[in-house]
Amino acid sequence: MRQRLFRLLSCFAAVGVVTLVAVRVLPVNAATAGFAYLLLVLVIASTWGFLEAALSSIAATLVFNFFFFPPIRTFTIADPQNWVALFSFLATSLIASRLSTIARRRTADSLERQRDLERLYTFSRAILLTGGDDPFASQLVRKLAETFGFSAAVLYDRRSGQFHRGGPADFDGLDDQLRDAALSGTSFSDGNAMRLITAVRLGSEPIGSIALQGVSMPDSVLQSVANLVAIGLERATAQELAHQVEAARQSEQLRTTLIDAMAHEFKTPLTLIKGATTAVLADHDPLTASTREQLTIADEQAEHLRELIDNALEMARLDTAHVEVHREPARAGEIVKEVLASMEAAIDNRPVEAPAAPQGSVIALDRRLIKLALKQLLDNALKYSVPDSAIAIHVRANEDSVTFEVTNRGPGIAPEDRKHIFERFYRGQAVKSQIPGSGLGLNIAYSIARAHQGDLTVASEAGKTTFRMTLPINGGRKN
Repeated sequence: MRQRLFRLLSCFAAVGVVTLVAVRVLPVNAATAGFAYLLLVLVIASTWGFLEAALSSIAATLVFNFFFFPPIRTFTIADPQNWVALFSFLATSLIASRLSTIARRRTADSLERQRDLERLYTFSRAILLTGGDDPFASQLVRKLAETFGFSAAVLYDRRSGQFHRGGPADFDGLDDQLRDAALSGTSFSDGNAMRLITAVRLGSEPIGSIALQGVSMPDSVLQSVANLVAIGLERATAQELAHQVEAARQSEQLRTTLIDAMAHEFKTPLTLIKGATTAVLADHDPLTASTREQLTIADEQAEHLRELIDNALEMARLDTAHVEVHREPARAGEIVKEVLASMEAAIDNRPVEAPAAPQGSVIALDRRLIKLALKQLLDNALKYSVPDSAIAIHVRANEDSVTFEVTNRGPGIAPEDRKHIFERFYRGQAVKSQIPGSGLGLNIAYSIARAHQGDLTVASEAGKTTFRMTLPINGGRKN
C-alpha cells in the first residue's frame, strides 16, 4: 500500500514537472505540451502499470485544460473543438497506457516463461548428472528446491514408502495428503501458505507425489516438474536394476572361475593316480595275481571317481542362470546305452528295460548335457523305487521331437509335491527324511531340457512314476 501511494505521488509530481517546464521554463504551444504529457503517460504505463498511467492521464488532462486551452487558468473550455481535442487526448493517453501495460505484462510473462524453461532445463540436467552415495530421491528433491527456490520440498516415493525432504524450511504434517495424492493421483493447493501438492505419474499410474512451498508457479510448469521427477525416479530404478544385474554377472563370473579352479585342483592328482595305475598295468613286468587285481580295482575306481567329479562339477556349473548348449547330431538310442554303461555300478544288477530306439531318432543336442540329465533321472528312479523292481527307459520319436521316458515302480509322488518337484533343493515331505539327496538332480535335468528348448514333465500314480524329457529334433531356436 505504501509503495502504491509513493508511485501515485511520483506520477502527480512528474505531471507537475512537465507542466512547469512547458509553462515557465520552456514555454511551448498546446500541441507540444500534449505530446509531452502523452509521452509521460506511456513511460509511467511501461514502468508501473495501468492504474498509475490512468491517474496520470486524468491529471495531465486537467492541467492541459487549465494552462493551454482558452480561457487560460480556468477549467472552462470556450471553443467546442477544444473539447474534442481534450477528450481525444484523454482517450489516446488511456488507450496508449493500456496497450503499454499489456505489452509490459506480456514481456514479463515471456521473461517468466523463459526463466521457468531455464529452471526446468537446469533441473533436467541435474537428474542426468546426479550421483553419489546419498539416495537418488533425496538428492533429487534437494536439487529441486535449490533450482526453483522453494523454501521446502517433500517427495514421497510410493514404491519404497519413503519421504525425502529438501529446502531450508521445515515442511511437516502433510504425510497423509502426500500418500493420498500418490494413491489417487489428486492435487491440493493452499494459496495463502503458497503450498502445492501434486501426484507424480509415470504414464497414467501415480508412482509418488511432491509437496512444494514458498514459490507459486503455473500448472504447466508444476506438471513439467512432476514429469521430470517421475523420469528421475524411473532412472534411479533402472540404475539400481543395472547395478544388481552387474553384481549378479560378476558373482556368476566369480562362481564359474571358482568351479574351474576346483575342477583343476581335483583332476590334477586324480590324473596322476590314473596315469600311474594304467602305466603299471601296461608294464610287461610280471605282477602277482593279487597285485594286478588290486591295481585293476584302483584303476577302475579312479576312472569312476573321475566321472563322479565331472558330474559334480557339471551339476555345479548348471546350477546357474544360463546353460550353454553345444549341439551335435546324435542317436537317442546310443545315448541311452552310454548312460546305462556309465551307471552299471549304481544299477547293480537291477532289472532295466531298455527297448531299442526307433529308427531315425537322430537329434541335435548337447551329448554331454543330455547324458547328465538322463543320469539324474535314472539315479532318481533307482533311489525312489522299490528295491529289485524294474526300471524302464524308452525312446519315442515323431517328426518334430524325441522323448526319453524313465519309469520306476516306486510309491509315486504326492499331488502336492508334483508342482514343486523341479524346484531347486525341493524334496518331497514323505521321503526327505528317509532317503539322502540334495534336491538338485531333477532341477538340473529340467534346466538342461529347457536349455534345449524342450521340456521335462512327470506323471505319477501309486506304484508308477514316469519322467518324460521331450526335445525338438531340429534343436529349436539357437542359443
